Amino acid sequence: MKRDKIIFWVSTIIIFIMEGLIPAFTSQTELAKEGISHLGYPAYFGTALVFFKVPGVLALVIPRVPKPIKEFAYAGFTFNFLFASIGHFVVDGFDFQSILPLIFLGILAVSYIFFHRLSENKK
Repeated sequence: MKRDKIIFWVSTIIIFIMEGLIPAFTSQTELAKEGISHLGYPAYFGTALVFFKVPGVLALVIPRVPKPIKEFAYAGFTFNFLFASIGHFVVDGFDFQSILPLIFLGILAVSYIFFHRLSENKK
């Protein structure tokens, strides 16, 4: 049980930092804006992503958030990572930028699996 908690929290905190904190603090930088426009998205799309990512990661890390809302957040991040990978692949071809979102999808999957293991153990 302790090992499961550690795995859950490490994977979830990685997602929290990479998808919540960093975007919240860097979304209005020129580099972030160039990244969004490079993929062909309008400027407001980056703001919309951050607007949904921050509550999503909060839903994952706050223990008292109801399970259906956590499931919704996991689904949203899954779509985010898949479409980020596809977007980079279509624009830039097969490179590290198209693989990186899939690595984070794997980390998210670990978080999701251990979230369910821990919630089953509470029953």
